Amino acid sequence: MARLLLVEDDLTIRTPLVRALRDRGHAVAAASTAMEGLRHTLDDRPDLVVLDLGLPDLDGGELLRMLRAVSTVPVIVATARDDEREIVRLLDAGADDYVVKPFTAVQLDARIRAVLRRGGPDRPDGEPVLVLGGLRVDPRARQVTLDDVPVELTPREFDLLHHLAARPGTVVTKRELLTEVWRIPYGGADKTVDVHLSWLRRKLGESAQQPRYLHTVRGVGVRLTPPGDDHPGPGDDHHEPGDDHGGHGGDRDDD
Repeated sequence: MARLLLVEDDLTIRTPLVRALRDRGHAVAAASTAMEGLRHTLDDRPDLVVLDLGLPDLDGGELLRMLRAVSTVPVIVATARDDEREIVRLLDAGADDYVVKPFTAVQLDARIRAVLRRGGPDRPDGEPVLVLGGLRVDPRARQVTLDDVPVELTPREFDLLHHLAARPGTVVTKRELLTEVWRIPYGGADKTVDVHLSWLRRKLGESAQQPRYLHTVRGVGVRLTPPGDDHPGPGDDHHEPGDDHGGHGGDRDDD
């Protein structure tokens, strides 16, 4: 099963195509505008985007350019435009494949599977399960257990934990987290990282004052170290401004 995003403004195409792809085992989200598609891509990190070109707010080619500036997610362009020069231009701009309307769901599904088989940096299929002490992070299933107990995380919390768990013992800066997890290469507020770290710590049963896995390095960032390997390093701090946020229990929409 792949997590797909369909960016298509025509409801008569979008609705049956979403249904058909779900029937073929995929998890499918849909967007009807370019900006909605960009937001879904950044927030939900789909495995592949199916992109129409004739969108109401921006041309799909412009959205492709924006996506390539912040993500390596595979993109299949699905459109009625069949001009060869246009096809070549979009492939050169970063599209992974191109399918001309009308097409069947069977044909599109075959192309999706072919593109995903080629893999890419955003695909977790080849990544191993990460085990650090009692913490187990499965990037393909997007599941986390702590001491054999499932931990329910939002998509952003999972991406944050996975990024840190893939670099055990390494101090990761907040700028790197904003760039790699939030896909905000410029700007962005450290407070966003602080708040999500606080929520993540709570779900892991720890706090900034009594860390088990997530250790703040004052003025630098955070490192994930399993219990037993958590010898304090230079700059380690057991309090980070913004770590204690009352009233944020349970799951929330990600910032």
